[in-house]
Amino acid sequence: MKSHKKFKKIVLKLLKGIVIIGICFFVIFPFLWMILVSLRNKADIFSPGNLWIQPTLDNYRTIIQSNNIFNYFYNSIIVSVCTTLISLALGSFAAYGFARYNWARREDDAFFALSQKFLPAMAVVIPYFLMAMMFKLLDTRLVLVICYTTFNIPFTIWMMRGFIEDLPKELEEAAFVDGCTKMKTLYKIILPLVLPGMVATAIFCIINSWNEFIFANFLTSINAKTVPTSVMMYLSVSGVKWGEMAATGVLAVLPVLIFAISVQKHMIRGLTFGAVKG
Repeated sequence: MKSHKKFKKIVLKLLKGIVIIGICFFVIFPFLWMILVSLRNKADIFSPGNLWIQPTLDNYRTIIQSNNIFNYFYNSIIVSVCTTLISLALGSFAAYGFARYNWARREDDAFFALSQKFLPAMAVVIPYFLMAMMFKLLDTRLVLVICYTTFNIPFTIWMMRGFIEDLPKELEEAAFVDGCTKMKTLYKIILPLVLPGMVATAIFCIINSWNEFIFANFLTSINAKTVPTSVMMYLSVSGVKWGEMAATGVLAVLPVLIFAISVQKHMIRGLTFGAVKG
């Protein structure tokens, strides 16, 4: 009887493992196929049945030497980092206000702030375009930082408010009794405690800013183009340059993938911050 139960558990674990592996393969298959296409020449791309090919790096040489892909990487890095820092600075202070102060319409104001995240990009890109044209900000990194910040701040407020509310108010009251000012309490007490949450929020802000396409496509043309918009260069009336497009996609995914893997411990710690209370 015991051996039967043990065998049943082994079978269930095996089936779970097969299902998980299948789901992982289903999720990662498009990326693997994109890598395969990026290593093919033009003739082999349209021969999907022939998986065993002689890999070539010609597509990568083309986008690096001829298309200056690293200029777009530089723009994406500048915009993503600046947007994340500004969003964390402003959003964290706003989140502290929502978490610690009470006023008549606090929850309504909090929902209004969060609702700005729900706006579809296509609904506001034309007003942003007109305002950017008015202030001569088209095709600049500054206009992208402004646009991305307006969408990342509501997300930051929503994330950070939960982290701050999980902290007991007695910590701040004890700091006030010891003579700390409000700013000193924020810097010495609150900030170190919510740092895991800030790291998790920063990760999502960076990924959102790095992957954004609509604003970067409509508000930039040459000087401030980012990596996601660079794939548009390979669309023409003569056809699609699938090899160069796939190579650009692989290079665009790698930084975010490496970044997410390197900080996954901090992200998990931040997302579970405050989940277990003693």
